[in-house]
Amino acid sequence: MSLPESGNVLSLKGQIDLHVSPQVAASLGAIIDQEPSRVVVDLSGVSYIDSSGLAALINGAKSVETYGGRFMLAGVQDDVRSILERAGLSQFFLVFPHVDAALAAT
Repeated sequence: MSLPESGNVLSLKGQIDLHVSPQVAASLGAIIDQEPSRVVVDLSGVSYIDSSGLAALINGAKSVETYGGRFMLAGVQDDVRSILERAGLSQFFLVFPHVDAALAAT
């Protein structure tokens, strides 16, 4: 089963660092402004994320929680998963194996 990607999915690629994180935050903000019931960030194409990228995700998650939505990460690769674990964030985020699983979650 493949669910269509919608306006509440942000697909990221490459390395999310100090140079890219402002764009990530702006893109997330544009999605969050619409107050969808769920926001899914697809990290399947991300090989690295630094503290500024993590901050953008944390701020996005908090904003979504403020209006009662759900913020989800999908497709987290092993390298990024280990960064989340070292930062103590693996339990902070709802993590799904792929976008379809996040969109289908209840």
